[in-house]
Amino acid sequence: MTPQTSTRKVPGASLYYEMRGSGPVLLIIPGGPQDAGVFADVAGHLADRYTVVAYDPRGNSRSTFDGEPQEQDLDVHGDDAARLIEALGAGPAYVFGTSGGAQIGLNLAARHPGRVRALVAHEPPSMMLLDDPSPSLAGMRDLHDTYRSQGVEAAMQKFFSENSLSEGPGQDEAGPQDGPPSFEPSPEEAETFARVSGNFEYWLAHGVMPLSLYRPDIEALRGRPVVVGIGEESIGQPIDGMGKALADRLGSKRAAFPGDHMGFAPYPDRFAETLHLTLRGA
Repeated sequence: MTPQTSTRKVPGASLYYEMRGSGPVLLIIPGGPQDAGVFADVAGHLADRYTVVAYDPRGNSRSTFDGEPQEQDLDVHGDDAARLIEALGAGPAYVFGTSGGAQIGLNLAARHPGRVRALVAHEPPSMMLLDDPSPSLAGMRDLHDTYRSQGVEAAMQKFFSENSLSEGPGQDEAGPQDGPPSFEPSPEEAETFARVSGNFEYWLAHGVMPLSLYRPDIEALRGRPVVVGIGEESIGQPIDGMGKALADRLGSKRAAFPGDHMGFAPYPDRFAETLHLTLRGA
């Protein structure tokens, strides 16, 4: 399904978003350097039940600053999401955020509760809620230092390797491979990866540490319809512990999603169905 595309002016930036389908609004917030394009397949599987709106967070891809790039600020991101929901004019929205996008969703739900019907926070890197966040923080500082001393490529190789993630389209769900790609990416997938790759430096320079240091407002979120999602292949990994810490503090449900941290890419149909059932039960 070809999406409707548009932009929304917000203070200091313009937000690009894509809209598909009909029904209640489901706002999708990508994580880290990602943009709306990585959710095209998931959105297609949900468009018969929701008006799916995926956007590029400010600083990523087609959501540009008015001036020079700014350090990421979760309150600013949360306000951006709230303004986008308001602009859609459909009342409170269902919200799905993944990774750093889950942190944005948590900020949105805490500070703009009237805009959120239910939130699914998929694998939030909420390391500040761990009993001892120092090992995780040391890892993120090391990633940031690697970027500063060795550059984008070395830092991203470290990130992908340490998190067992694929470096781009054409890899299977097991992670990076030394051999040839397992499939030929479509032109749309290749275009999306090229855009996302162009966001790596901004994320490393201005996003890694703010997203890692953000502590969700547990008191404001407690009792709200928040579900913490975790990938079935992430069980036992550090991100699983972070999600569990958040769910335990909120006293909220956890939901198992297909795949790992980026399970929406190899399993869009199963991921979409799991998200739908999770929202219905939130």
